[in-house]
Amino acid sequence: EVQLVESGGGLVQPGGSLRLSCAASGFTFSSAVMSWVRQPPGKGGLEWLSTINSGSIITTSADSVKGRFTISRDNAKNTLYLQMNSLKPEDTAVYYCAKGPRWAYSARGQGTQVTVSS
Repeated sequence: EVQLVESGGGLVQPGGSLRLSCAASGFTFSSAVMSWVRQPPGKGGLEWLSTINSGSIITTSADSVKGRFTISRDNAKNTLYLQMNSLKPEDTAVYYCAKGPRWAYSARGQGTQVTVSS
C-alpha cells in the first residue's frame, strides 16, 4: 500500500521559510517521479508546484514558486522535501506530496497546512 506522510507545515510570517518533508513507503521510492502540489483555501483544484525525477537530475517548477521553492529528495531515507523561502500570504494552502509527474499523480498524502500571515 502506497503511503505518503507530509510534515513540517505551520504558521510563518511573510518572508519566512519552511521545509516540508514527505515520508514515503509501500513502493520503490528511488524509482518514482515525485511532485508537490497545493490546495489554497476555498479552491477545489490542486495547484502543481514542482516535480523531481528519480535521480534528482531533472526538476521542474511552476512560475509562481520558481526561485523561492526547491524540491529535493533523499532516496536513502525514502523522503521528499520542499524548501520554501520568501513565503507570501498567497502561499497559504494545504501542501501535498504526490507520487507521479504533473497531470499523472497516482497517490498523494493527507497534506500539511501552511499558513503565511503576520
